[in-house]
Amino acid sequence: MIRVLLIGCGDVALRTARLLHPKVRLYGLTRRVEDVAKLRAHGIVPIIGDLDRFRSLGRLRASPFAVLHFAPPPSDGRDDSRTQKLIATLTRARSIPRRFVYISTSGVYGDCAGAHVAETRPRRAGTPRSRRRVAAEDRLRGWAKRYGVALSILRAPGIYAETRLPLDRIRQGTPVLVPDDDVFTNHIHAEDLARATVAALFRAKPNRAYNVTDDAEMKMGGWFDAVADAFQLPRPPRVSWEEAAHRIAPLLLSFMSESRRLSNARMKRELRVRLRYSVPQQLLDEIAPRDLKKQLALPL
Repeated sequence: MIRVLLIGCGDVALRTARLLHPKVRLYGLTRRVEDVAKLRAHGIVPIIGDLDRFRSLGRLRASPFAVLHFAPPPSDGRDDSRTQKLIATLTRARSIPRRFVYISTSGVYGDCAGAHVAETRPRRAGTPRSRRRVAAEDRLRGWAKRYGVALSILRAPGIYAETRLPLDRIRQGTPVLVPDDDVFTNHIHAEDLARATVAALFRAKPNRAYNVTDDAEMKMGGWFDAVADAFQLPRPPRVSWEEAAHRIAPLLLSFMSESRRLSNARMKRELRVRLRYSVPQQLLDEIAPRDLKKQLALPL
């Protein structure tokens, strides 16, 4: 039975673990002792360690066949010091992992003015957050080439699920851009990202990047409107770009400054991923009626 190491054991990693267990032997890095029971319940052998503390990672040298890297970079700096520490530790293992899947972000492409984007497009990350992802990709490519590791990079856009919808922003009345200023945004359901991760583990071509996105071509305002309509909430107000700069938090505003439409042709062709949620509306149609019934059942 092959050994697969999960780095970062959040929602998508646990969904991936459910797809892999019990076909492989799963290990998972966590820095939180309180997560040990949860990992074991998912068939994962917990390893306590912190990617920000190199000396805590010694137990990762147990020669995994493959590594699935879900952990984000640190919140500051130019480089991804966590990935740097991870591969330095794995290099000292009894044997180097044969396969490595890294969950990156579509933000590495930067603003593409709404153009259709394939994996061959040059990366022009426009935010410090995305530049750290570019640094991680480059570092992993160099390491994989040097040690003969089959690296796969999955560039994921906005991840959504039943528990990952922008309901709080809608209830708070956070504005979106007027149609003329609005940007194309891309999405992937957490379950489909997990399925793509498993597919990449077994089917990806070595040293290959894949856009992991659904089939929808939505603008950000349309996404917020769709969620609001599904839950019978007021649609967000629309503002111009100039007004948005004064009314919207910088982090959200940074997402509103980039427009692109990702192509998932390579994902479908090479990984043979069949999307469970080809457009976000499928999830909204599933869960909104159930949520509304719960609200109607609440006592006044």
